[in-house]
Amino acid sequence: MSLSKLSLAALALAGSTAALQPIYAKGQKFFYENGTQFFMKGIAYQEDELPGGGPLPSDVEFIDPIADTAQCRRDVPLLRELGVNTIRTYAIDPDADHDECMALLDRAGIYVVSDLSHPKLSINRDAGEWNLALFDRYKAVIDELAQYNNTIGFFAGNEVTNNATNTPASAYVKAAVRDTKQHIIDQGYRWLGVGYANNDDPDMREDIAHYFNCGTPEESVDFWGYNIYSWCGESTMERSQYDDQVEFFTDYGVPVFLAEYGCNQVEGGAGGRIFQETGALYEDEMTEVFSGGLVFKYQNETNDFGVVTIARDGRATRMDSFEFLAREHANANPTRVQADDYESDFTTPSDCPARSDHWEAHQVLPPTPDRDLCECAVAASLCGPSGELEDEEMQSIFDFICENDAAACAGINHNATTGVYGAFSMCGQRHKLAYVMGAYYESQNQAADACDHGGLGEVKTNTAESSCEEPLASAAAVNEEAATATEGTPRPTGTGSGSNDEDGESFGAPSAVFTRVFALGDVAVGLYMLVAGAAGAAMVML
Repeated sequence: MSLSKLSLAALALAGSTAALQPIYAKGQKFFYENGTQFFMKGIAYQEDELPGGGPLPSDVEFIDPIADTAQCRRDVPLLRELGVNTIRTYAIDPDADHDECMALLDRAGIYVVSDLSHPKLSINRDAGEWNLALFDRYKAVIDELAQYNNTIGFFAGNEVTNNATNTPASAYVKAAVRDTKQHIIDQGYRWLGVGYANNDDPDMREDIAHYFNCGTPEESVDFWGYNIYSWCGESTMERSQYDDQVEFFTDYGVPVFLAEYGCNQVEGGAGGRIFQETGALYEDEMTEVFSGGLVFKYQNETNDFGVVTIARDGRATRMDSFEFLAREHANANPTRVQADDYESDFTTPSDCPARSDHWEAHQVLPPTPDRDLCECAVAASLCGPSGELEDEEMQSIFDFICENDAAACAGINHNATTGVYGAFSMCGQRHKLAYVMGAYYESQNQAADACDHGGLGEVKTNTAESSCEEPLASAAAVNEEAATATEGTPRPTGTGSGSNDEDGESFGAPSAVFTRVFALGDVAVGLYMLVAGAAGAAMVML
């Protein structure tokens, strides 16, 4: 069934005079600005394939789902028909124009929570970093979406740590949480939450939840998203282990919601989903702890998780599961509290998890990316590249210096297991290279051949301004301590960080595209690819 022009016109007229009330968090719950409790009735909204199927062209990194106005005009009425009040986007272009889509969503009573990364610029679970390029990207997304009342907040990561082998990556994500939260404060924005979306891995799901909720409020999450697919078809709280999640998160200090749910391991796949768990999600047993959830996902693609199919000509057709989800959303009427009547007792953060076979991330976090400090290091270096270098050339210099003078590389090393980070570990590859070349040159008493590196290096003049003196002195003290502490990570690799990528980072295993195995309460699910993929008091859409 295609979308009619009549339904689009009706949507355009509905609620056109007022903007949605902003959402904020208090203790373990979300509230509208007027103090009424808010529950997410949401869905993931991100196309990862071309209409009708097929991969994106090689020159297209991702599709921004809220920049395509024709798509928004097609889908927003359907989202409203679904009873959705929140969408989750996994990647947006901060330089695109989102005004029309965000206005359409606003008039339909729909909020947005967005991931900050994109498929080729995200924290690498197997070689984690928190650096200038990532921070710039995250800030740009925040700055773009902060202008809209119907933005709830952001995910600093999605399943970056997805099993016990890559838990150190969580330290870099938590640093991203800390720094993006501070950016929101520095910019004077209203409350906008920064959280994390975690998978349901039994070995580390408790440790990681505590890790992101421990420490100071400045570095802990504002909300927790839980990606869980354990309720398949007809089930129960006990058989799906939803009851265990309610028990575990009962005393968690921030709002918790299902950031992805909707098992497709049923007869008929995505189209056979009946969304029985959606009804349970808004019953008292769960709403005491959970603030709703986000179905995965709207568009049906190769991974078979949608409720709508998109034809090659762009027409949207409701699947059978669409009607089930719409019915469950319509019937849901969760018990709410008013903010003034809600006494939040969640003032004590979680205890940070101890190091174990299942958890290795240290509670000491990487430094905040500081472009000025990185530029100071380059300006002060007495040796640097003789020109623009290729990845392999940069790597050969890193290899030589770090093998022959470990202390020269202490300032760029980082180890999230020991909590030891060089002061320049957050810099780009260009900055790091200039720093280590200068450090090695000086350690060799400025020997004539210590800066040559086969013609790739040349002696420089210190051009650092006086304002660099104090931060460079502080950085030197940090690096001296790092040199004598537990050894950091090996020297940088050139992967994904050539001379035209000044703030370089490696993208060997970006978290936006991932493979996982679910052990569900009702059924064992095999390996598959998942691509990470009106207003005012009168309109309170739950």
